[in-house]
Amino acid sequence: MLKVVKKPKRTSFRLRDREIFPNTILSPMDGVTDAPFRRLCRVLSGNRMGLLVSEFVPTDGDAVFRLDGHKQLKFFPEERPFGIQIFGRFPDKMAEAARKIALELHPEFIEVNAGCPAPKVAGKGSGSGLLRDLPRLQEILHEVRTALDRSCPEMPLTLKCRIGWDSESINVMETLKIAEGEGVELLTVHGRTRLQGYNGLADWDWIGKVAAEAKIPVIGNGDVNSVETAFDRIENYGVSGVSIGRGAMHNPWLFGQIADAWEGLAPKEISAVDALDVFPLYYKFKLEDGSTELGALGRLKQLAARLCKGFCLDDADDAAMPVRQTLLTAQEPAEFFDRLHALREGLARDMRYDPSRLVNLNGAKETELRFGDQFAGR
Repeated sequence: MLKVVKKPKRTSFRLRDREIFPNTILSPMDGVTDAPFRRLCRVLSGNRMGLLVSEFVPTDGDAVFRLDGHKQLKFFPEERPFGIQIFGRFPDKMAEAARKIALELHPEFIEVNAGCPAPKVAGKGSGSGLLRDLPRLQEILHEVRTALDRSCPEMPLTLKCRIGWDSESINVMETLKIAEGEGVELLTVHGRTRLQGYNGLADWDWIGKVAAEAKIPVIGNGDVNSVETAFDRIENYGVSGVSIGRGAMHNPWLFGQIADAWEGLAPKEISAVDALDVFPLYYKFKLEDGSTELGALGRLKQLAARLCKGFCLDDADDAAMPVRQTLLTAQEPAEFFDRLHALREGLARDMRYDPSRLVNLNGAKETELRFGDQFAGR
C-alpha cells in the first residue's frame, strides 16, 4: 500500500503572472522527453504536471537558425504551459534562436541550458561548460533577455544549471547572482557537478543554500523518485518545486501521484498490469509523432528497461528480470504486443509495481545522457 503523504506548505509556484500547480517540472532528457513521452506523462497525470520543457535545442551549428531544422521544437497544444530549452556558446546565436522561437512558436517561456554534462556539449563550452566561463554565461543571458525584450517582452526567461564543474569549483551561488541580475525569472538547479555526470546522489544541501538566497523561484533537481521524496525536498530545502527526470522513466504516474497528494486525495496505487497498459498508448503517440514502427519499438523497449525495474514479488528481489527480458528481446512491434498480452494475462497478475524502492536510478556509471542510443531504430 502507498503511504499517505501530507502536502507541503508550498504546492505551487509563480512564473511571472502564471500560477504553476503542482510545483513539478519534467526535466528535459535528450532522446527521452520528446513530445510522445511528455504527452504520455501528461495523460497519466490527469493533466496535472506543472511545466513541460522541450528536449534541448542546439543553436551553434546553424549559420542562420532555422525552426524547421530542429525536431526538438515540436510540441502539441495539450502540452502547455510549455517551455523550449536552448543551448550553445555563442551569445548572438542563442539570442537569435530565442527571438525566432518566441515569435513563431509562442511557448510559455525560454530556458537556457547550463547543465548538460555530455562531452559533445560541455566539452565545447556550452551546457555545463558555461560554468567554467561565467562571463560568457552572463553575456548569453543578457543577449537572450535583450532579444526577448525587443520582440516578446512578455516571455519569461529561465535557466537550468548544475552546482559547478567539479567539487573544487562549485559556483552555483555566483550563477544565481548572474541569473537574477540578467532578468532570469526561475532557476532550476541540478544538485550534481558536471564531473559527476549522473553518478552518485545529488547534493541537496547546495540546492537548499541557493533557495535560501534567491529572490526568484528555485526548482531542485536530482533523485526525486517518489511523492515522499518530493515532499521532503520541498518542505526541508526551501525550494519552490522539484524537477523530475529519470524518476519519470521509472514511474510516469509520479506527477499525478504528487498532484493527488497536494490536493489531499488518497494516493493512487498502480498495479503491474496498469504499468503494462501504458505501452500501447505510448506506441500510439510515437506513431502520431511521425516515428516508424521500428523506431517506436525502440522507444517502447527504452521505457520497458526502466519502468519494469519496479516490478516485484514479495519473495523475490529479481522478479522484474523475466518481464524486462521478455519485452526487450522482441524483434517486431507485433511480437512485443503479443508478449505484452501474455505477461498481462499471466506473470504480471501476481506482481506489484513499486518504483519507489529504486533508490539509485543510475545503474552503471553514466557520464553522458545516452538514453536514445540504447536501442536501435529511433
